[in-house]
Amino acid sequence: MPETTYRIIMNGVTGRMGYRQHLLRSILAIRDAGGVVLDNGDRIQVEPILVGRNEDKLSRLAKEHGIAEWTTNLAEALADPTAPIYFDAQVTSERTSAILAAIAAGKHVYTEKPTAESVADGQSLVDAAEAAGIVHGVVHDKLYLPGLVKLKRLIDSGFFGRILSVRGEFGYWVFEGDYLPAQRPSWNYRAEDGGGMVLDMFCHWNYVLENLFGRVEAVTAKAVTHIPERWDEQGRSYTATADDAAYAIFELTGDVIAQVNSSWAVRVERKELVEFQVDGTHGSAVAGLFDCRVQPRVRTPMPVWNPDLPTTEDFRGQWDEVPDNTEFGNGFRAQWEQFLADVHHGRPHAYDFSAGVRGLELVDAGYASSREGRRVEMGGEGRS
Repeated sequence: MPETTYRIIMNGVTGRMGYRQHLLRSILAIRDAGGVVLDNGDRIQVEPILVGRNEDKLSRLAKEHGIAEWTTNLAEALADPTAPIYFDAQVTSERTSAILAAIAAGKHVYTEKPTAESVADGQSLVDAAEAAGIVHGVVHDKLYLPGLVKLKRLIDSGFFGRILSVRGEFGYWVFEGDYLPAQRPSWNYRAEDGGGMVLDMFCHWNYVLENLFGRVEAVTAKAVTHIPERWDEQGRSYTATADDAAYAIFELTGDVIAQVNSSWAVRVERKELVEFQVDGTHGSAVAGLFDCRVQPRVRTPMPVWNPDLPTTEDFRGQWDEVPDNTEFGNGFRAQWEQFLADVHHGRPHAYDFSAGVRGLELVDAGYASSREGRRVEMGGEGRS
């Protein structure tokens, strides 16, 4: 069968997400499995070129994983005509200029989100990519999670009847860094470095909501900084200038209401770190990263409010697990394989830079709502 090797410039893979999900569990997993076999019988193989600022980290990763090339010179990597794809997992503040340089070099581009720090910068990427005629994509990893794949099956089957509402709970306690190291990089809590819960997670919630339930038409949100002081990787205290929690109501097409709480200052009392409850006229479901539980109309109990007696019903036991019925792979790898296939066939990627801009528009609307204490329709004022 015909085989094509795509050399991929991977910028920012010394970071947590860039390394674990994109390099280790996606590109190297594809390489070590012998590539990807496409529907037409073609085979795609991959070869990463590592780019970053830390020579020691890059050389160690390259040696550990049998990667032939790495560099701290992005311009040099982009000048390589044998590497047609650029991937960006840098901090958000560095992303726009690097992607524009990659587009100018004629590379197809796949990037983490948010694609930029502002709608204007995000739109500049759309315009440049369209003018250059490249294939461009934005990570939409949560759509590939087993729990949400099962939830999509339920939606497509008509299980819910008319969907009424969605309630999402996301987050966990991120240690402040004084007596235990924080699980997330310190830049996440500095607005000047591109940090913030709204900027990070509203981009996710936008694509989850619009691909499962309907586009966001209006938002009412409150962004807060619950933990004002944190400690960085060197043990130095710093002021947290970015929001670490956001509480939002999203109004969707079709009169669906979605409420989503996002917090890095919450202790988890649920099965998974993120869960979405969907309620419809014919049934309800609770979906997380992996599991999905349902309660159809015919299995709905009849609770009675009586504050004088303790509750004896096992409400969680009244739900049924949705079976896997298939083998689920890593969601990041699944989208990588889809993007590579789109590059190979020269066709648009479903989740492109325009989808990234819609996420940034929701970020702007969320910040405006929080700042001004009002409901904001999409297309209104943005972040200051």
